[in-house]
Amino acid sequence: MSHDVTPSPDSPFRSEPTARDEAPQFVLPLVVRIEKAAPPARTDALETAARAVLVMLADERSLGDGEWAEVVRDWQDARIRKVVRRARGAEWRRAEALPGITVTGKAAEVRVFPPVPLDGWPKELAKLQVSGTDLDDPEPPAEADATAPVLWLSPDLDMSAGKAMAQAGHGAQLAWWELSAEERAAWRDAGFPLAVRTAAPGRWAELTTSGLPLVRDAGFTEIAPGSCTVVADHPALR
Repeated sequence: MSHDVTPSPDSPFRSEPTARDEAPQFVLPLVVRIEKAAPPARTDALETAARAVLVMLADERSLGDGEWAEVVRDWQDARIRKVVRRARGAEWRRAEALPGITVTGKAAEVRVFPPVPLDGWPKELAKLQVSGTDLDDPEPPAEADATAPVLWLSPDLDMSAGKAMAQAGHGAQLAWWELSAEERAAWRDAGFPLAVRTAAPGRWAELTTSGLPLVRDAGFTEIAPGSCTVVADHPALR
């Protein structure tokens, strides 16, 4: 089933008002480390952000009676918002001192924090820049491994790196929700392998009608409400 506007009357990504809008609104903060002299490659940052979301969802502190479980539940009961900010130097060190989890990729570092109220960011994170995060791939990413999960980005949208990182996180989260407990455990135990790639236009048309989890953005920033941004192609869901 696709998590999109049409089949799901209460999707966390709908652009129309739903019951989710009546709930207190939370946001999942992600901070990407971008040092001036050595910024991460774009694809590495996107994949690391997606894995960071999964690591937060699977962490024992987010489950059951864990210390983060209540805010994680509150966040998932409302709109599923993620905001990516960037930090370097002392900013990064201050972010690392807050409760959260740092996830590393090939060179990228992303720290994910337990959800916070929309207007209740810790001051160390609230002052970080949110716009203008742009990254490049020095070389085109290798072809994705067909036996591993792939988060396919729309070829029709031009998103900043921060926006694309949040969208990749949405896609990973939708795949997580669709999996059985055994499938989740297997993915977690393998270290959440995944790839993020931009789909070819013809392939994108197939993906968006395949029944795989589909993110339609609520349109809070950068792109129009209802835009299809990511298809989560997990082998267990094909």
